[in-house]
Amino acid sequence: MSAQREFTLDTARGRIAALRLGNPSGPKVLALHGWLDNAASFLPMAPHLGEVDLVAIDMLGHGTSTHIPAGYDYAFVDWLHDILDVLDALGWSQAHLLGHSLGGALATVVAAGAPERVLSLALIEALGPPPWPGEQAAERLRKAIAGRRKPASLPRVIPDIATAVRARLQATEKSEAAARLLVERNLKPVEGGYQWRSDPRLMWPSHMRAEEVSVRNWLAAIDCPVLLIAADPAPVYFQPNIRNERFACLKSGEMHVIPGTHHVHMDKPAEVAAPISAFWTSHAKVP
Repeated sequence: MSAQREFTLDTARGRIAALRLGNPSGPKVLALHGWLDNAASFLPMAPHLGEVDLVAIDMLGHGTSTHIPAGYDYAFVDWLHDILDVLDALGWSQAHLLGHSLGGALATVVAAGAPERVLSLALIEALGPPPWPGEQAAERLRKAIAGRRKPASLPRVIPDIATAVRARLQATEKSEAAARLLVERNLKPVEGGYQWRSDPRLMWPSHMRAEEVSVRNWLAAIDCPVLLIAADPAPVYFQPNIRNERFACLKSGEMHVIPGTHHVHMDKPAEVAAPISAFWTSHAKVP
């Protein structure tokens, strides 16, 4: 695998930072990270993915990408267009999508809504957006509105990288090495220490989400082959019953359950990369 290269892409909503790894002549793969993660999410796995042209982006508001303008929101549907804008900026008419968590949810819906752009889906710990109880819709709406009307708090200064790594480990279970990779890309030096680069507005609750019937309809509309990697034990937001019922909606699906955390692709990169590479070799077309 060639050395990684950092570059930026101009899109309609802002400048997106990206890492490019692998063989520029290989199959085109766009990697999409999880919520509050960044492109470094795919660094441990990249050497095990074979001769692909891998581009991992920092989604807007994450890592070193720009934040959206004041007065706007990080709506799920807008991120879909960011992904299509990235494909356009790269000059890729089609690509394989590799997504973890939020990135996997976004990749799923892009494949349903723009099937002509997606050759295959390799999803880690996601198959569509997280399920949510519709009977809590009014409560969610009120929290979302109230959260956006509050005055913004001053950014916190973090004294050192070790403190930031500990904070990240408390938020979600993963190895310390994985947390450090994500944290180092998401910190900017300031007087007295560091601050998070990620936009605080990413913490705002969404106003509304798709009902389960809509998610399953999207899944049934996906034409390309889909590979799902799920961790065991499953996180509360991706339980096996929902996962299996959604998986049954796919026209062409393959699933592997691997013992590990929600960030299993960072903690066990070779083990997760093996079925992904085999999937691309046996099922996916090369653009």
